[in-house]
Amino acid sequence: MSPGFTQTDFLSIMPEMLIFGMGLVVLLFDLFGQGRSTRNLAYLTLLTLGAAGYLDVMLLGQFLPGFGGSVIADDFSIAFELVFLVVCALTVLISIRYLEDRGLNHGEYYALLLFATGGMMVMASGRDLLMIFIGLEILSISSYILCGFLQQDRRSNESALKYFLLGAFATGFLLYGIMLIYGATGSIALQDIRAALADPATFQNPYIWMGLGMLLVGWSFKIALVPFHMWTPDVYEGAPTAVTAFLSTGPKAACFAALVRILFEALAATRAEWQQVFWVLAALTMTVGNVLALHQDNIKRMLAYSSISHAGYILVALVAGGEEALAGVIFYALAYTLMNTGAFAVLILSSAGDRERVNFSDYAGFGYLEPALGAAMFVFMLSLAGIPLTAGFAGKFQIFKAVVGQGYIWLAVIGVLNSVVSIYYYLRISVVMYMQPATGDSISTRPPGSVPLYVAIVGSLAGVLYLGIFPGGWLEMSLHSVSRIITGG
Repeated sequence: MSPGFTQTDFLSIMPEMLIFGMGLVVLLFDLFGQGRSTRNLAYLTLLTLGAAGYLDVMLLGQFLPGFGGSVIADDFSIAFELVFLVVCALTVLISIRYLEDRGLNHGEYYALLLFATGGMMVMASGRDLLMIFIGLEILSISSYILCGFLQQDRRSNESALKYFLLGAFATGFLLYGIMLIYGATGSIALQDIRAALADPATFQNPYIWMGLGMLLVGWSFKIALVPFHMWTPDVYEGAPTAVTAFLSTGPKAACFAALVRILFEALAATRAEWQQVFWVLAALTMTVGNVLALHQDNIKRMLAYSSISHAGYILVALVAGGEEALAGVIFYALAYTLMNTGAFAVLILSSAGDRERVNFSDYAGFGYLEPALGAAMFVFMLSLAGIPLTAGFAGKFQIFKAVVGQGYIWLAVIGVLNSVVSIYYYLRISVVMYMQPATGDSISTRPPGSVPLYVAIVGSLAGVLYLGIFPGGWLEMSLHSVSRIITGG
């Protein structure tokens, strides 16, 4: 061991090291097993995710800063890392048959998922702006490649190109914002920035406010907040369906994890200013996302606009601040992962061969042809709409309750009204499944079975119902994990 490093340094990033290391192993296995089935690599990826989850659980309750405080293993980072591992595991499960149907025996797919997950974990555990940025770039580069994984599909290529160009544009804002904040405070460490802003001279430095503005624009692009959401529907529609499920959940959760750390650990002194900006962005994002989703005939595009509106719901929690609201961010991240990925899993299982069935008309009569899958999709849509006894309702209730408690009554009213509006397009697919007869273009044959897909659907369904009926356990852990963030510890 190098004399400059301690055991604590390596303990603080054990799960991340395992994820990145096994990503390289998966690449090597694919290199020497060229042309063979990648199913074994998928199972190896799942085993890796399980082992990383075990390490994270072992680190719960500890506070382990590493590498000069640039990273930390605390309950906040671990809670989000568990969400990321669930996201990746569900994505692997829904990808196995998806890739096989298209003859894509490319093991680098699973390596890219591991690298993207590792990047998300670094974003949650980073405690300086550069470390968070490195994690974001690892995630972004992996995501660009995954979007274009269907090399012969022009829409997939277009998706990757759009995502890359606008992602690079957002990266420029982030880097410039980091540079300005470093110039004003002399540090990129979150705790040092917090201490520097206690000085009135630094607080009044115009570079602080220019840097804050740049950071907010950059993160708004990454999270797809209105009016920085333009790329989302086209990218999500063109990307492989399994990748869309991943992009709509994990990266957004990672960006919110990093944003919480930056805003509440480093820039807490500027809270009054960025709260006002986020109030407006949250209201716009919820409203625009839901209104545009009303007019979609493609389910992937509908879920893309839906993901925009859900980003607005989570942003509401950042406006409110406080332990209850920030705990709602973690709770909602897991809830949204389960219900959204479950819906995409049903779409993939319902497709036959290389034909994707992603239009509403494709599902006419589907509830009678496949009662179990139709019922699962119905529950996922209810949860996305925020109907009681589902995880979506528990998450929204936690956030709106915290918002009302902080006095943001009108923002809560806007959020509730948007949830009512969303019921229309979420239940529209249920109307098509159960109240419209099957046509020549709809699904008329039973989809072939796939054990991994069934596992993903059943697991997501169980999680949605469990969190909706018994939210206490995960919510209590979420509350405990944000206590240090609030106090700046």
